[in-house]
Amino acid sequence: MVHIDQKTHTTEDGTNVIVLKPIGRLDITTAWPFRLKLQECISQLRRHVVVNLSQVDFIDSSGLTSLVAGMRDADKIKGSFRICSVHPDAKLVFEVTMMDTVFEIFETEEEALDGLSSSIVT
Repeated sequence: MVHIDQKTHTTEDGTNVIVLKPIGRLDITTAWPFRLKLQECISQLRRHVVVNLSQVDFIDSSGLTSLVAGMRDADKIKGSFRICSVHPDAKLVFEVTMMDTVFEIFETEEEALDGLSSSIVT
């Protein structure tokens, strides 16, 4: 089971953003519980999600699949899905698979949250 820190951030215009910070590995054993957590958050009308990967030192195709599923779920309800603070050991996986061109990836959590309200179309 993956441990996931969760908090809610409210932007200046009052938009609620859920910030999830998984800790450990996002692999075949933890990807499904993580995906369920993403679905739960998005289905609770938290259309906007930031996933902080600073504490994920390993990610495999299962982990990437769970992130893609979260992005698609957010897109379906016209939300946003951003990734930030990718651990250096996991960054290579994003680059090799070219997923770094698929996701909105930010260097820091603050950057991912900054300007989010201005980019949200309601």
